[in-house]
Amino acid sequence: MQPIRREAIRLENVWLTYSGAGKPAIRNINLSIPFGVLAVIKGPNGAGKTTFIETCLGLLKPIKGKVYLLGINTKDKRIIEARRKCSYVPQDFMKPPYEHYTAKKVIEMGLSSNRIITDPLPEYFQHDLKYYAKELNIHDLLDKPIGILSGGQQQKVFIIRALIRRPKLLFLDEPFSSLDRESRIKVVELIANYVRKHGNVSAIIVSHTFNKVEEYADIIVSMNDGVITSVKFLR
Repeated sequence: MQPIRREAIRLENVWLTYSGAGKPAIRNINLSIPFGVLAVIKGPNGAGKTTFIETCLGLLKPIKGKVYLLGINTKDKRIIEARRKCSYVPQDFMKPPYEHYTAKKVIEMGLSSNRIITDPLPEYFQHDLKYYAKELNIHDLLDKPIGILSGGQQQKVFIIRALIRRPKLLFLDEPFSSLDRESRIKVVELIANYVRKHGNVSAIIVSHTFNKVEEYADIIVSMNDGVITSVKFLR
């Protein structure tokens, strides 16, 4: 089958069950997300939102149905290449206090999957790093070990790391959990602006704690108990 190029993600009748679980974690999921949109996935804890993201990335394989990431079936060996064009900020981002890599180095390491370690950094790296660090008010923390930073500061570092890869598809799982309200608004503005600026990229944000993110969304997907309960196209 030829890649479905016009869509960032497509799920067709997808079911996924964890080993030993009594019932599917997600079931009968049908959804298409095009390029050029910011999609918000909402729902209570246990709704299947994180499972949905990791299924889209091909980290989890469905027991039934098909998932296409950037037009590639996630069961195809080419999914590794498709995944390299994506960025993912998971919920469990925190690094321990003894982690000695600086914040800047952690951000730089985000590019490692797309370049040989001895290659020079892309020309845009310093520009983007300076811009995002200033916007998120961590420009004076870049040379500090990431392990000594607060939860909110670390979360900002990993959001910058995701954006600086200039991904075709950006996944963020509860990216506001450790941020104050002002920082939450700034983060969602940066993500929305990234999508608008590039046009041929998309972002998917999972959030159940920050309703204002919906004001920036093009698509809102509601989940509960492993199923999609509604899809709203706003733009």
